[in-house]
Amino acid sequence: MTGNQGAKLKNPTGWFAAGREVVRASAVLSDGAFRLYMHLCLSADRSTGRLRTRHADLAKALRKSRRSVVTYLEELRTLNVCAIRPAVNQHAVGEIEICDAFWPYERMAPAQGANDEAEYTEQVRRLFQARRCVESAFSPADQKLAAGFFQQQVRLEKIETALLLGCARKYVAMLNGKISGPITTLGYFQAVVDEVGKLQMPADYIKYLRQRVARLEEQWLGQNPARVRHQA
Repeated sequence: MTGNQGAKLKNPTGWFAAGREVVRASAVLSDGAFRLYMHLCLSADRSTGRLRTRHADLAKALRKSRRSVVTYLEELRTLNVCAIRPAVNQHAVGEIEICDAFWPYERMAPAQGANDEAEYTEQVRRLFQARRCVESAFSPADQKLAAGFFQQQVRLEKIETALLLGCARKYVAMLNGKISGPITTLGYFQAVVDEVGKLQMPADYIKYLRQRVARLEEQWLGQNPARVRHQA
């Protein structure tokens, strides 16, 4: 028997698929940021690529200072390896999501059985704030609109499709120099939600939109380094 034939993991529990996404990360990240990236990959929810954590927890896990962790997180965000929704302060819990280009697993679609209005609204908020062309604290007006979608029984899958479609159009417009301001309200997507509700779309259309928006976002950030530094 030669090569890797018959090779078996000693401890298969918790095994992580380190494929081309990890190779891509190793090529662009500094040693410290790559260590943090790998820690996030091993700790994140496999179905979403997300992890809720504190700076102190990351510093302890890496045996680094909090200042170093902040520097590494900035690098991950600047290079579009991770999307980071910071906590209100360094002691509170924030959320880190590994971007599609660096996450080897297929993401699970948002739960369609969200029958609680608060849970539904929170999922809408996460989908809304996931893209870099959105700058919003999710105002009471946004919450009211999300609650309205819940009352109308608009599926989360439809919401995600509308948000991705609206963001794709926004990025195209910004890249063509037609508009420059960020999206600041969920109401921006209301007409798109209505539009999506009238269309018959293939089952894998959301996957296509995610990939397209990620490419457009990367292109836009590449042309706007000041925006990257501002949001980092």
